[in-house]
Amino acid sequence: MSIPSFQAPGAVVMIRPHRFHPNPETAHDNSFQSSADHHGTAGVAAAAHAEVSAAAARLQAAGVRVHLFEDDGGRDTPDSVFPNNWFSTHGGGHVALYPMYSANRRRERRSDVIDLLKAGYRVQDVIDYSGLEHDGLFLEGTGAMVLDHIERVAYTALSRRASEVMLERFCTHFNFEPLVFRTADDDGRPTYHTNVMMCIGTEFAMVGFDLIPDAARRAEVRRRLEGSGRTVIALDNRQIACFAGNAMELTGSQGRLLALSSRAAASLTPAQTSVIEQFVPLLPLAVPTIELAGGSVRCMLAGIHLARRDGACNGVTSAQACPA
Repeated sequence: MSIPSFQAPGAVVMIRPHRFHPNPETAHDNSFQSSADHHGTAGVAAAAHAEVSAAAARLQAAGVRVHLFEDDGGRDTPDSVFPNNWFSTHGGGHVALYPMYSANRRRERRSDVIDLLKAGYRVQDVIDYSGLEHDGLFLEGTGAMVLDHIERVAYTALSRRASEVMLERFCTHFNFEPLVFRTADDDGRPTYHTNVMMCIGTEFAMVGFDLIPDAARRAEVRRRLEGSGRTVIALDNRQIACFAGNAMELTGSQGRLLALSSRAAASLTPAQTSVIEQFVPLLPLAVPTIELAGGSVRCMLAGIHLARRDGACNGVTSAQACPA
């Protein structure tokens, strides 16, 4: 069994959507997003609901605590399945709420999730940055940042959804060092979220280095990751397009594991898989419908890096209360 790590939380928040569809407000800067028109609205929603249900069950079976909330779609929140963008949790009992770029994504923030965290975990404070949306400052949580909780580095690809000013505020409050870089795909477009091109585990990291055009900055990112003692695995653009970078290390009942989509796992070479499995087993989750929205497994998981209250419940839905 692997040694527990603060990089790999043992609990997550997930949102199960009832009216899922790719978000038209985010399509212009998310090159990973696809149209769902030919699938039929009802069929897409039903498939997404089933995929989240199955993914949550597989994670729970692996010993990860899953707090599963329902979104009936009444607030027009097509991307609600990606809660890691609007809040994050941190050691010492800290929670952050983030300013979101797209107007309909701002409606994803919900008090019952924060209430669950306060009831089931030791929360000291909640720092709310959401008001900075009115100033045009955005930082979409652990989508915009990939956090090295061990070395205290916030790796951030600049985009409309990641403001340097907002990043500096977050890093000052939460004691991270910002490491910022620009990205460009084959068409010159920036990567909309850092977590589609980078995954940092306890002992390894996977990075789409080809998306960082500046050679010096590319070398700096690699140097910092290797300097932390991690084995670094380079992902090519085809693998990034298959969401191989959008993975998350978690802690289950048998130790650490890597949650990623089935498509992402299939895109890895045998050699890459062998390297990863030196550290953690892979847990592929089938989420092809969710991936139409331009995100994958990592985006679906909001990790809980908080100390648990004694006697707190293991997994809840939004209709249940978690006893303190």
